[in-house]
Order: sequence, then structure tokens, then C-alpha cells
Amino acid sequence: MGKADFLSPKAISNRIKAKGLQKLRWYCQMCQKQCRDENGFKCHCMSESHQRQLLLASEDPNKFMDYFSDEFKSDFLELLRRRFGTKRVHNNIVYNEYISYREHVHMNSTQWETLTDFTKWLGREGLCKVDETPKGWYIQYIDRDPETIRRQEEQARKKKQEMDDEERSARFIEEQVRRGRDSKETDETPVYTELKRESEEEKVAFNLGASSSVAGPSKSSSVLGASALKTAASSSTKRKDTSSSSDSRGEKKKKSALEEIIEMEEKKKQSVRTDYWLQPNIVVKVITKRLGEKYHKKKAIIMEVRDKYGAVVKMIDSGDKLKLDQNHLETVIPAPGKKVLILNGPYRDMEAVLEGIDEKNFCATLTLDSGQQKGKSVDVAYEDFSKLA
Repeated sequence: MGKADFLSPKAISNRIKAKGLQKLRWYCQMCQKQCRDENGFKCHCMSESHQRQLLLASEDPNKFMDYFSDEFKSDFLELLRRRFGTKRVHNNIVYNEYISYREHVHMNSTQWETLTDFTKWLGREGLCKVDETPKGWYIQYIDRDPETIRRQEEQARKKKQEMDDEERSARFIEEQVRRGRDSKETDETPVYTELKRESEEEKVAFNLGASSSVAGPSKSSSVLGASALKTAASSSTKRKDTSSSSDSRGEKKKKSALEEIIEMEEKKKQSVRTDYWLQPNIVVKVITKRLGEKYHKKKAIIMEVRDKYGAVVKMIDSGDKLKLDQNHLETVIPAPGKKVLILNGPYRDMEAVLEGIDEKNFCATLTLDSGQQKGKSVDVAYEDFSKLA
């Protein structure tokens, strides 16, 4: 019987069946052929081409098994990294998504007999974090990319620096409050002195109005009384002046401590860093490989910033416009003497001139070229400034 016509129902049915996934037990990995049923698989095993492949495999079986195992492992981990990242996921979910691709490497041609054995092997090799639960095995991909590790270390360093600044400012505020409290207690404490007379013959006289009208006091006693009243008045005036001066001194001290606390709070607000740094009219470099070698490590100019974390960039070489995330870009350090824009930290949005580079501390010395602090020299990290377009 001849072959069915291309547009006949039988031919169309055969093509539809061949296009879908078939049972794994009727698949020959050596020949990369999928059979539709047991009879077809039996006929394939008896064919001359299959026998030749078996002879080639029998010469070095470990070589073929290692090759298929490496292919299966690399494809499985690539799917896990790209699809789920570092999330914890059931191994069967990843496997079902992996075998949905028709041309995948089948597990029966690898060194692992079951998915559980493969999951345990991933845990022993340190490629994934694995744990067993009543619902089955769960895996979590461990990202060992050098770029990712560098980014995590940089974020940890920035977080530690921010914590150190907060602790330092908190200790300074506590010290200022303690000093203000001590000065207040010292000013309010009265000073007691002993009553002393210059000579024992000196007499103390008091001029009382009622007694003077009745008895008629002598001239000397009235003089002494007047002098005593003047002394008392002058002492009370001095006491008032002393108390007022001490109060004013206390107020000055309190105001100075308060002003210092306010200044520290303002500096703290200025030193708060943000997790977005994109600014228009700066030069950046594309670091993602997903766009191909045409754009990888090429420089571009940011034309527009969208939603703080995205930007429309124009490639300098080709003039193409791309929309990229800030994670796919990095800053550009120009030659000394060129103008830069500070993107993060207390001097954010200020223009400056690059004076020198400190490779040991991963920072550069900049001279501010705008604002009230123009001419001031500051040290800024590499990732906190970029070349102006």
C-alpha cells in the first residue's frame, strides 16, 4: 500500500501525533527517535541503524552516559535558574516543565535512575539546597555567579556603613543630651557660703520703722540701718543678675545642644542612600549579555528615566535606543579632569570634577563644581558617580 497523501486525514493525524509528547519508555536516546507505541519501538530496536548506534555505544559506554548526564544537568539547572531564580520549588514542577520540551535529554539515558536520586546528587554537589518534606523533595538554586556575589557583598557593605552611621549619630545625640542635663543640674544648684564679719567689734544694726517712731533712734543707728538696707539691696540685685546670667547661660547651652542635634539629624537625612541612581544625560555601560554581543560592554547615554529604576538609553556607537533596567547598567569613570555627576549620597545631583582615583578603597576624589559647597574636595565610591554626557 502506498504512502498516504500529504493532505489526507491519515497524514494530518500522523503529523499531529508526532508533534505532541509521547511516552518516555518508547524513546531511543542514542538515535534520538520517538516511537508512538510498543510495536514501533520494537521494530526500531531491530533496525539496522539502531544496531549500528549500539555498536558505537558499546565501545565506550561511560563516555556517552557522561555526555547525556552533563547535558541533562546543565539544561535542568539553566531552567531552574532562569524560571525560578533562587526560590524554593518542588523538584517535580521543574521536571515537568523541563520535559515539556520535545527535544530534551531523557533521564533514562543518564547516570540517575530517578528524579529523587538526581535531586540528592544536586544537594551533595552543592549546586542546590534540597530538603525533604511530606509532600516530596524541594530544591533551591544557589547562585554562584561572580557578578551576583560581588553585588551581594557590595550591598552588605553599604548596609553595614549605614548602620555604623546611625549608631554613631545615636551615640552623639545621647552624649549631647547627657551634657545638657548635667549643665542644667549644675546651674540650678544653689551655692551656700559662711557668714563672716571683718572684725568682732563691728555691730550689726537693723532699722525697723515701727520701733523708730516710738523710741526715736539715734543718728548713728539710722546711718547703719541705711547702709544695711543698701547692702541688702545691692546683694539682692547681684543675686538677680547672677541668676539671670546663669539662666541665660543655661539657655545658651540648651540651644547649642539642640542646634547640634538638629544639625546631626539634617546630616543624617542627607546621608541616607537610595537604591535608585539613574539620572538623565549621563554616560553608562551596558553589562547584560541578554541583548547579544552587539550591545554588551558598550557605552550609552541616558535619554529618559522611567519609574526611577528604568531608563531609555541611546547607544553611542550605533545610535540605537533601548529600554533597560538599572541592574543591566553600570557607571562610567572618565579620565581625571573630566566632569561627572554624583548619583547617590549626601552630594546627590551635584556636578563635580574628577581629580584622582583610589584603587585600594574603590573610590575617587572629586571637587564639587556646583552648589554652596563649590570647590570642596570629597571622596565618592565608584558606583555613586558617572561621566556627564
